[in-house]
Amino acid sequence: MAESQTEFEHLASLLALRPGVSKSKMFGMPSVMVNGKAFAGLDGEGMIFKLNNVARQQALAVEGSKLFEPMAGRPMKEWVAVPVAQCGQWQELAEAALDYVKQLTETA
Repeated sequence: MAESQTEFEHLASLLALRPGVSKSKMFGMPSVMVNGKAFAGLDGEGMIFKLNNVARQQALAVEGSKLFEPMAGRPMKEWVAVPVAQCGQWQELAEAALDYVKQLTETA
């Protein structure tokens, strides 16, 4: 978990420098929010991202990625879990998630 925690903290700290973005907790896990809504989080050995349909399909094509299931058999359709082995993809996915959730919060 140390590597995933380190990678997450680095990325979350960079994202938190942006207007409206903050580090917080979601489901008891470290997360990153925009305008009070989570768009990414650390889940065990990977990171999860809330993505629109196009970005979600691209994320699911990343080796080892899958829909996030906080409870077995109950996947969250907009959230993708990406393992730490693919942390090189995390920043791009976080950017897509930030844009998506920011858009949702501005139109709500």
